[in-house]
Amino acid sequence: MAKVHHLQSKLRALKLGGMLDTLEVRLDQGNKDHLGYVEFLELLLEDEIQRRANKSLAARISKAHFEEVKTIEDFNFSFNPKIPAQQIRDLATGQFIERKESVLICGPVGVGKTHVAQALGHQVCRLGYKVLFTKTSRLLSDLGGGRADGSWEVRLRRYLLFDLLIMDDFCLAPLNPQQAEDLYQLIEERHRRGSMVVTSNRAPQDWYPLFPNPVLAEGILDRLINCAHQVVLTGRSYRPMLRPDRKNAIAEEEGAV
Repeated sequence: MAKVHHLQSKLRALKLGGMLDTLEVRLDQGNKDHLGYVEFLELLLEDEIQRRANKSLAARISKAHFEEVKTIEDFNFSFNPKIPAQQIRDLATGQFIERKESVLICGPVGVGKTHVAQALGHQVCRLGYKVLFTKTSRLLSDLGGGRADGSWEVRLRRYLLFDLLIMDDFCLAPLNPQQAEDLYQLIEERHRRGSMVVTSNRAPQDWYPLFPNPVLAEGILDRLINCAHQVVLTGRSYRPMLRPDRKNAIAEEEGAV
């Protein structure tokens, strides 16, 4: 780095300090391959563009608050042959975000709903969109706290800032009137301006009885369901694969089938 020491302050003044990470390598490459000035500059600029893209992606992933970093690539589609792999891969193109459509992912415990939801979110982050992942119970608790301290509108607007809002574990239990109203306001605002991914152990037709007001339920679910792709996951649970004694657990499950 000694031979480029005098460039450090100038590159940093131009906010190009990241070039210092690869400058020595590129200088050696330039000398070895007899690169022209334009070719050499292009390599440096490509390095800087990639560095900034990686930094932006890392920031988007951090702000998404995923429970774990999951991707489409590491989802084991072969474990459950009934999983709609092509549908999920089509959604991973991100076109549903451009069209402001939503995705409902339903199925029993352990089949990978949260993994698929986070993987779609991760892919959307790669495409340059802003994502937020949250448990539905946590979202409702947050909005409920806003009603208590007068910050409800500020908190609601935060959930409208993202291109994709992922609500995990939707409609696990009956909602009280305040929670139902909060969901209505959120979905009413979001369905016109951004996409949602919702995961649930229940099929959409089983959500209605969980709302205290049938009219409100109809308004919420009409806006959520009618513009959504429905992904139904079925098959074996992945949970035994996560147990320390997973070989015995898998054998037990296969023996019970």
